[in-house]
Amino acid sequence: MKYVFFGTPRFAEIVLGGLIGAGIPPIAVVCNPDRPLGRKKVITPPPTKLLAAKTSADIKVIQPEKLDREFIERLAALKPDLFVVAAYAKIIPASVLAIPKFGTLGVHPSLLPKYRGASPIQSVILAGETTTGVTVYLMDEKMDHGPICVGQRELSFDPLTTTYTALEERLAKLSIELIPLAMDLRLDPGTVPGPQDESKATYTKKFIAENGFIEYSELDAALAGNSDKTELILRTINALNSEPGVWTLQNGRRIKLLEACMDGSALKLITTQEEGQKPKRV
Repeated sequence: MKYVFFGTPRFAEIVLGGLIGAGIPPIAVVCNPDRPLGRKKVITPPPTKLLAAKTSADIKVIQPEKLDREFIERLAALKPDLFVVAAYAKIIPASVLAIPKFGTLGVHPSLLPKYRGASPIQSVILAGETTTGVTVYLMDEKMDHGPICVGQRELSFDPLTTTYTALEERLAKLSIELIPLAMDLRLDPGTVPGPQDESKATYTKKFIAENGFIEYSELDAALAGNSDKTELILRTINALNSEPGVWTLQNGRRIKLLEACMDGSALKLITTQEEGQKPKRV
């Protein structure tokens, strides 16, 4: 099956790598344009672009700023059978979704319809959930809305010890098991995907720096053994590091809280970083 893969960040890179490793590489990868990163604003290619270039010269890389007519014509010229979308971070219009004859598979790291939107992994950790999973669904023009193709895969985790990056990797690898099954089902005209239960839908938001702020009084209470404060701060650190980051203010100084754990009922800081300084072990 000829398919085009849409995805930009690390989650998409892991999924794409798994599909290539399974012997089912895409004919093209669609990802965001190269962007300036870091303090020095070095122009940096997306992870999926780097992976595609390293893996095979036969995988085309397309980096549209806008999904305009020129982009649509370029995609249509590839005559793809299917699209696979994992963490592309742009709304894909119906005119694009209509190109492949077998539709577009969306890969979402939550048990849809729960945790639709931009930050499902961060949100389940913050909420104190202990179960999440992956859904592969048939995309439409609404956000994370289409019918589910091959069921879902669940996994258990501890929000007090599991970081965003660790959970992201587990979910990405889990999705690699589902995508080939969904591809096969799209070839079967007798298979009808099941609709999502809209009554159970919840939505996530994009987190910003203010969401990672911890009042110093709450941090102090957690360090003193307040278990409720400890658990809340630990979930915040696990969910929001490294982006957008977790921080507090002490005597006007901004301090990043990079790593922590529980010591009985108390919070134990492991790694912090004062503004303008390098990270240090506490």
